[in-house]
Amino acid sequence: MNTDDINLAYKIRHALNENLDNLPASTTDRLAAARAQALARKKADAPARARAPQRAAFDLGALFSMQWVARAAVVAPLLAMVAGMVGVYQYEREQRVAELAELDAAVLSDDLPLTAYTDHGFNAYLAQQQQAQQQPQRAQ
Repeated sequence: MNTDDINLAYKIRHALNENLDNLPASTTDRLAAARAQALARKKADAPARARAPQRAAFDLGALFSMQWVARAAVVAPLLAMVAGMVGVYQYEREQRVAELAELDAAVLSDDLPLTAYTDHGFNAYLAQQQQAQQQPQRAQ
């Protein structure tokens, strides 16, 4: 119902209420019966009408799209973070493999026996040699 229909219904009700005492008994009986029928129809129709606005307000397409956007707003940063963490892990792993490969190449290309690397004094000698190699590089 629009506002014009509601205003008309109020005017009719007001006019009937004002002239209720002047109406004949047969008219008031028919109005009472019509009112009872209308109320019975209204009560029977009330559950269906009560659900109808909810169905209209419950638009699955809009609800799904809103939930999808909200979920995407949460999931997208999480996926980006996980992808970043996987990338950092892979980078660190490649760096570790490269360091181990460099160490293996240095050990295999050296003329010393492998037992020299287990000697603690030899470790001090290697540290001293590395410092000596780094000092000329810093001077350049």
